[in-house]
Amino acid sequence: MPIMPDSWIRRMAVDHGMITPFVESQRREGVISYGLSSYGYDSRVADEFKIFTNVDSAIVDPKAFSDESFVSRQGPVCIIPPNSFVLAHTVEVFRIPRDILVICLGKSTYARCGLIVNVTPLEPEWEGQVTIEISNTTPLPAKVYANEGICQFLFLKGDSAPEISYADRAGKYMGQRGVALPKL
Repeated sequence: MPIMPDSWIRRMAVDHGMITPFVESQRREGVISYGLSSYGYDSRVADEFKIFTNVDSAIVDPKAFSDESFVSRQGPVCIIPPNSFVLAHTVEVFRIPRDILVICLGKSTYARCGLIVNVTPLEPEWEGQVTIEISNTTPLPAKVYANEGICQFLFLKGDSAPEISYADRAGKYMGQRGVALPKL
């Protein structure tokens, strides 16, 4: 299962709309970097955030999820409370080819500040904006910058296409835009 290089990512983004909007090279001028890298694509976090709060003593239940556990905010920065997390989404829309699996890793700049990014793999033929979870593991408030780099996506090519893709299964998170909360 090879990891795909910049030339392949560029071709798939430009010719097949795999990543839109697509940024040709890494941008770093006073921002946390984003754009095409050697073996991946550094994605940006959008300016919409759902900040976890326990004001109402809610229980987080993936089978009966209540959005009352979150406070919604929009803006150029998000302050994540200590030992808490936010849900956000990528600026970019991804359209994953049938023979590709995508995994996500957090940016080292944020990791060095105690912020962890979690995203499940993007399965073959999934498409949409990616919902990301950003955890603040520190005892201090932490700042995240909208429209700057948040994570890197790596594209792995399978030996062959799967028999059944995410689109074939009509996966529940297909075509999501904005932050998608847990669904059963």
